[in-house]
Amino acid sequence: MKTISMLILSNIFMTFAWYWHLKDKGIPIWKAIVISWGIAFFEYCLTVPANRLGFASGWNGFQLKIIQEVITLVIFSFFAVFYLKEAMHWKYLVSFAFILGAVYFAFKK
Repeated sequence: MKTISMLILSNIFMTFAWYWHLKDKGIPIWKAIVISWGIAFFEYCLTVPANRLGFASGWNGFQLKIIQEVITLVIFSFFAVFYLKEAMHWKYLVSFAFILGAVYFAFKK
């Protein structure tokens, strides 16, 4: 559970680092990059230990990556709807369902 919690927090930082600047088109790209690097630093401070902890707990690299992608999509969905004010469309939900299928197969014994 600690791995999942750290990955969730890291993804919040990652999502903001990658997408916060989309609403503010007046900011110069170099400034957006520098600010994003600063935000991403905190993402890395959580992701690296989370992956080490998960790997030490018995998860393999594929499982860690797949769970990371699911967390990324969930966090990004909230970000897109509430921050970017984009509509959630049914086709995105279907796409997410297929990714959840990938999680099932990745963790199936």
